[in-house]
Amino acid sequence: MLHFGRSSDWQYCTAGPVTLGVLLRRAVKQPLATFAREVLFEPLGIKEQWQFQPDGTPMTGGGLGLRSRDLFAFAQLYLNGGIWAGRRVLSSEWVGASVSPHAHARDDIDYGYLWWLQTFHVGGRDWRSWGMYGTGGNKVVVFPDEQMVVVITTTDFRVSGAAALTDRLIVDYMLTR
Repeated sequence: MLHFGRSSDWQYCTAGPVTLGVLLRRAVKQPLATFAREVLFEPLGIKEQWQFQPDGTPMTGGGLGLRSRDLFAFAQLYLNGGIWAGRRVLSSEWVGASVSPHAHARDDIDYGYLWWLQTFHVGGRDWRSWGMYGTGGNKVVVFPDEQMVVVITTTDFRVSGAAALTDRLIVDYMLTR
């Protein structure tokens, strides 16, 4: 397993996941959409909808069409340490490495392997989380200590501060109730 250490000078860039998709396709020696369907999506019962680039490869930097229940299944897979419906889908080592900090993004937020690692400070308590964050305030947040998954899907793509609105929903309706 690769370990790059933890960087304190880092910013997210969509080119990273796009490049990762190319490297993954080369490593598995088959079309990425086929690999992902067989190894990940079918075991979870997910019917994914890829957006494809002009060269026919799937866009791995965003735009993957998933239902809220599919996002929940993916997050629950990680919460279960890589096990879904009694079957090992991902290694527990990969899950652990994915949700460990590898870069410091900003105050109270680190970054793992495509997971944001955020701490919510609510009611005198720290709520540790792992999250997948998308445009328009779309978020899937796992609170491992509480064994809780929160999925919020929106269409607020042109709303300034949509991510902060989603965080407010999580704080007001999940963490303070």
